[in-house]
Amino acid sequence: MKKWTAFAAILALPATAAVAAVPYASMPPGFERPHIRTAPIAGVVNKQWYNYKADILEAEKELSTDLRKATDREDRWDAWDEWGNEVVDADKDYVKKMRDKGYRSGRVTVGG
Repeated sequence: MKKWTAFAAILALPATAAVAAVPYASMPPGFERPHIRTAPIAGVVNKQWYNYKADILEAEKELSTDLRKATDREDRWDAWDEWGNEVVDADKDYVKKMRDKGYRSGRVTVGG
């Protein structure tokens, strides 16, 4: 399957479908869920956005596999921790690539 065909297939999914695949009910107590973007930076849908969405879906697939293979609480925590790190890394990569192209993600500053 060609890359763009795979990306087109990903786009065919509703934005919430990718997030719904994660079994949040089995998230360990005290684990902080990282933010997953539901809209592209500056509304620009491009290769970087598709790569970000693909990275998120891959991380979710790995999480599901890791949780199925987990045998104890530590294995489950490690799976969630790895997923969180992958989501954060995907976001950092996406923001950096968009910044290099001249797009900035919004930032709100209160006070100061």
